[in-house]
Amino acid sequence: MKKQVTIKDIAQQLGLSVSTVSRALKDHPDISVKTRAAVKQLANILGYKPNRIALNLKNSKTNTIGLIIPMIEHNFFSSVVNGIEEVAYNNDYYVMMFQSNESYMREVLNTQTLATNRVDGVLASISKETKDLSHFKQLTEYEIPLVFFDRVVEDLHADTIVSDDFEGAYAAVTHLIERGCKKIALFTSPRHLNISQKRHEGYKKALTDHGIDYDPDLVYACDTFEDAIKISKSILKKIDKPDGIFAVNDATALGIIKIAKKIGVKIPEELKIVGYENAKSSQMCEPELTTIDQFGFEIGRRAMTLLLERINADNYNYKPKNITITPKLIIRETT
Repeated sequence: MKKQVTIKDIAQQLGLSVSTVSRALKDHPDISVKTRAAVKQLANILGYKPNRIALNLKNSKTNTIGLIIPMIEHNFFSSVVNGIEEVAYNNDYYVMMFQSNESYMREVLNTQTLATNRVDGVLASISKETKDLSHFKQLTEYEIPLVFFDRVVEDLHADTIVSDDFEGAYAAVTHLIERGCKKIALFTSPRHLNISQKRHEGYKKALTDHGIDYDPDLVYACDTFEDAIKISKSILKKIDKPDGIFAVNDATALGIIKIAKKIGVKIPEELKIVGYENAKSSQMCEPELTTIDQFGFEIGRRAMTLLLERINADNYNYKPKNITITPKLIIRETT
């Protein structure tokens, strides 16, 4: 393995002191222009790179932020990651990313690893299983800045950034009603999650505002492509089957579309569907999926920007912010 070039190596070859070389590399005015030029030229020839770890330890910073997401395979979370990384790298920060895979225990281990590695701050979206928040509370006790996005929690010293899930759901269901739907089902995620609660509330309000009675029997615990495949056949074969479905995410909506086509239910003539996410797959399916754009990239960008603001603050006693981004209805062929 090639030995990393150090300031000491440069100093020895030029017959200078280590401190002189160090100051020359930083363009210190006490070092002559000629010496600075000679040092930088040799550093470039030898391939010298600053020891970032040593510099960060000296400054009590690692220039690393921790990121915990449920699953990277979801287009929404991959979009969020892209937004986070753009801001991070533009500000000379590294991203240490972990997936909880929707597991509470993995999420706990993730937070412990991030604390051990002395990250400067943490961005997180909780797993479906997470109800006990003590592992996140521990991060705040260590005074590690914490920003939650999408699946957020309250009662912690942490900022939050979300899409307006209530308004998104309200827009989706209102659109189905305006397209003539009178019996609209909701395929939703675990009810303890904030996104589920808000979307459920938006669904109910849209129904009541348009004179349609809320029917809890039309609400199904289903938020994955696989689960939609399992339950959609029996639902869509009922005599009084729904004429509209609002799915909590696009993957679930795609599962519904697949089964509807398989059993001969015509979309959108007999069944209209709206998803939530605006994943790339929503335009690749046939028919193309009407959906709600959450603006994942923007959520990631703003979450990282806010985290940097916290990291660079003079103290930890700031008042947490709660940021909401307005989603947008994208009308396509399923409605």
